Amino acid sequence: MNKDILVTKRDGDKEQLDLEKIHKVITWAAEGLNNVSVSEVELKSQIQFYDGIQTTDIHETLIKSAADLISEQAPDYQYLAARLAIFHLRKKAYGQFEPPGLHDHVVKLAEMKKYDAHLLHDYSEAEFNTMNGFIDHKRDMDFSYAAVKQLEGKYLVQNRVTGEYYESPQMLFMLIGACLFASYPKETRLDYIKRFYEAVSTFKISLPTPIMAGVRTPTRQFSSCVLIECGDSLDSINATSSAIVKYVSQRAGIGINAGGIRAIGSPIRNGEAFHTGCIPFYKHFQTAVKSCSQGGVRGGAATLFYPIWHYEVENLLVLKNNRGVEENRVRHLDYGVQFNRLMYQRLITGGNISLFSPIDVPGLYDAFFEDQEKFDALYARYEQDPNIRKKTLKAVELFSLFASERASTGRIYLQNVDHCNTHSPFDPAVAPVRQSNLCLEIALPTKPLTHVLDEEGEIALCTLAAFNLGKLDNLDELEEMSNLLVRALDNLLDYQDYPLPAAYNATMARRPLGIGVINFAHYLAKNAVRYSDGSANGLTHKTFEAIQYYLLKASNQLAKEKGTCTKFHETTYSRGILPIDTYKKDLDEVCTEALHLDWEALRSEIRNHGLRNSTLTALMPSETSSQISNATNGIEPPRGFVSVKASKDGILKQVVPDFEELRHNYELLWNITSNDGYLQLVAIMQKFVDQTISANTNYDPARFEGGKVPMKLLLKDLLTAYKLGVKTLYYHNTRDGASDGQEEADDGCAGGACKI
Repeated sequence: MNKDILVTKRDGDKEQLDLEKIHKVITWAAEGLNNVSVSEVELKSQIQFYDGIQTTDIHETLIKSAADLISEQAPDYQYLAARLAIFHLRKKAYGQFEPPGLHDHVVKLAEMKKYDAHLLHDYSEAEFNTMNGFIDHKRDMDFSYAAVKQLEGKYLVQNRVTGEYYESPQMLFMLIGACLFASYPKETRLDYIKRFYEAVSTFKISLPTPIMAGVRTPTRQFSSCVLIECGDSLDSINATSSAIVKYVSQRAGIGINAGGIRAIGSPIRNGEAFHTGCIPFYKHFQTAVKSCSQGGVRGGAATLFYPIWHYEVENLLVLKNNRGVEENRVRHLDYGVQFNRLMYQRLITGGNISLFSPIDVPGLYDAFFEDQEKFDALYARYEQDPNIRKKTLKAVELFSLFASERASTGRIYLQNVDHCNTHSPFDPAVAPVRQSNLCLEIALPTKPLTHVLDEEGEIALCTLAAFNLGKLDNLDELEEMSNLLVRALDNLLDYQDYPLPAAYNATMARRPLGIGVINFAHYLAKNAVRYSDGSANGLTHKTFEAIQYYLLKASNQLAKEKGTCTKFHETTYSRGILPIDTYKKDLDEVCTEALHLDWEALRSEIRNHGLRNSTLTALMPSETSSQISNATNGIEPPRGFVSVKASKDGILKQVVPDFEELRHNYELLWNITSNDGYLQLVAIMQKFVDQTISANTNYDPARFEGGKVPMKLLLKDLLTAYKLGVKTLYYHNTRDGASDGQEEADDGCAGGACKI
């Protein structure tokens, strides 16, 4: 039958189907792989061939046939499918399998305006030839199938209208390094580029979506996370909306702090009118967030923050649920609800929580972030004042409403604002942290804008990246990787463009970075320890101690060379205070691991020479970018040995790293019966992490009587997280049985949620 099939070539000519050619390509792709069958892929493919089939359709049929065979029994099909996909990709990008030389490639794409022209101005042809010698194109064969599909869908330079591709992955990795180190002296920059390329292309370092998709192109905005605070005025609300549109269009995930907006019924212009309340303005922000599609790289998304004691909180907590009508719902935003010590105390003691409009209680909203003792005193005073409008609810009822909405939507998040300020690199008296971002891992100071070009306001940006813990053989390796990442990301702050002065001024003054981790589950499996039983506590403490220590050391060295960030004096580091000094001491009850590194010497160096960057760590979800490294995402346990990730390109199967060797060491999400062990690990990480952590809570209703998770357990987990010093909680995941092993391929700050 196949002898009679004609194939339509790229140039339109037709020729006889050549099964031998297909056999050779699949055999090449299968080389060195275990438990894969060339004949099975051939058989599965040939059923789908038809007369007149395009050569590109043949390639895509082969790829899909191999991808469909990925399973626990035959995990290496993910590499066979990936190699076939790389073969196809290179043919589309270059017209042949062999990539061109780097210089010729850059010249061509710069002329097409796909690459930034500065590359040809900054580097000579001889330097490009040297860089070309650094590239190992064989590393394209180390990707999994999910990685190649994510590269094609989100990261590789392409024409999204015509479907044309212009580069292959190793070009991407090399040119990111070339862009980020272009400003370094000619004597040293090629060495940095080589080392950076080695770390990225061997998956030791993971880069976020904005960097992989954008660096080397003419679009220069690469910060993953943008924090915008809204004041209580129409001018500030409109400026906030304009800023949202600017940054959504440039691939950023947004955090909006709108907790200071006065409540419904508050007086306007001395009582001339009644205020319409928060909801109309939240709808206004939702429209701004959804106004731009972000070019197919990511969808616009935002999390909006407000305090649990806001007068309208009962209506705000239900904004995302499916009950109610469109007029009283704002379903396309996520929400971060803010708590502090006094709110938890009222819950524990069976007390009440009073709700206020921020405009009616002078100083209370600011004290909520800046000074807990002052907040307590003001709150008690306003509760006793009969002239102040208020509502009073039982604390347990309000917490239960929060927990119930969090459980039913999965996307009502939590921020402990006191922990974000007491265990922070910033002095809350002068630079309070008043919000987080889309994925609850950024904690930076913000100030409301009064107009869109306001230079006194402060829009906080954070630039992300991650260490791949699964690739670590020794914690000492973190020193070199920290040096590379801090230098690369710090250069990026100067390299990128800033649409608004409030973002530029804040970034230049604070130079914040957020370096996290991927592949934590693989790391635990390699070390034969578990999430659930405390066995990973010591290892986690040692690991995150080393991460923060070496990142601080790298930033300190950079400060010696280039100077500190200009608002270093607003950090606690400037007073010699380190994360190891301010963590919640209740943590010592669950982890007794000693410190292993010379923090006192580092403290002295920071006192004497400062830091280039006011923050260095943040643990993001990294759903999509972790797939590039064939890693488990962020700090999360996998849902299955084969994760089925839904993306805009369809269903992607990804097998956990080293599955055949480590399958008995992995602990799967729904086999973990309690959040306690996980929350302990998050708290241990938080001891060292200077921003915060995208940490989830997970519940399987089938474990409980009547198939319902007890409210008492939900509240206990909130209290446990607070007691141990956890700053934020991200998703509430509920097992529904139907989607075990299936996850959304969000990329966090990178697209629908804030992951790198």
